[in-house]
Amino acid sequence: MRNQIARVILSLIFMLTVCSCLAQTTKQEYLKRIDVIEQNIQKYFVAGERGLYLENIGKHEKPFSYLWPLCALIQAKNETEGLKKNSGMQPVIKAIDQYYTTAPPAPSYQSYIEKSSRFYDDNQWIAIAYLNAYTRTKKKIYFNKAKEIYTWLLTGYDNKTGGGLYWKEDEKTSKNTCSNGPNILVSLELYKATKEKKYLDTALLVYNWTNKNLRRKDGIFYDAINVSSLKIDSAAYTYNTGTMLESNVVLYQITKDVKYLHEAKLIATAAKKRFYKNGKLPDHYWFNAVLLRGYLALYAVEKDASRLKFFIDDADRVWNDERDERNLLGREADKTLLLQAGILEIYARLATLNLTKS
Repeated sequence: MRNQIARVILSLIFMLTVCSCLAQTTKQEYLKRIDVIEQNIQKYFVAGERGLYLENIGKHEKPFSYLWPLCALIQAKNETEGLKKNSGMQPVIKAIDQYYTTAPPAPSYQSYIEKSSRFYDDNQWIAIAYLNAYTRTKKKIYFNKAKEIYTWLLTGYDNKTGGGLYWKEDEKTSKNTCSNGPNILVSLELYKATKEKKYLDTALLVYNWTNKNLRRKDGIFYDAINVSSLKIDSAAYTYNTGTMLESNVVLYQITKDVKYLHEAKLIATAAKKRFYKNGKLPDHYWFNAVLLRGYLALYAVEKDASRLKFFIDDADRVWNDERDERNLLGREADKTLLLQAGILEIYARLATLNLTKS
């Protein structure tokens, strides 16, 4: 009897701890923040009748944004569309469509609305957002767009450095974690949607190459390898580790092989140690949003709410300390679309946590 009472008490303590971790900010407060950010994006970053966007509010290198910020915005809008049950993705899709090109070797999206370079990671982020939207809505158009992107992505793979995908189509000088980690996720999502083995095979091929060439011993991922010199760019960014964290979780869910779950836990522990310093994450919100995706994937499996506390705390800190009089987010004076989209995704994802107060 005493043991049963003790177990009940411990369970109650754990539940209270979990709730305190995840309920520092209510779902309604997150939704208010989301509304403010979305209104500001519409006010400050939508440009002209074509429905394109500005890169930033200050001086512009180009009349309109490069594709990269829209890669962040389309994912954020997928999350808010799911929350609000609206059609928030459509204006961003309309803008992204203007970057589309049918140039050989296969159709995909170029980095600007005029003829320009194509980046493999830009296209991967779009494909991930569309596959997530397909999972949520079952609208075939999202699946078809992602599959088309995947066909082009494969043209960026070769056996130099033993495998891996390049970062940039017309300058094949480096193979980066940011162009390989997301490719694993695209391949895994296509496998989940179709159960076609070729997609899982691609995911494992790229996964094994990335771990062999770009993983540090502690589980953090380097930025890139130079194709000619084989020199490693040892910079570490939250988004690179985030895609590999999420990849391990999804591989565990698909294969049930616990080695992937063990690796995910190792990466999650290492990422907090490496990136969360003095009560802060790095100031690139979108990179952090990609890392959060990995932590939330792991949370869905292991249900350890304590892993998320530092993310929740940091998201509140950003709102309280890094917001100007216009409610634009970012430490720099020149506010960017990329950072607004990144923090928008973070708040939308935190709002959907099932232990967050309503």
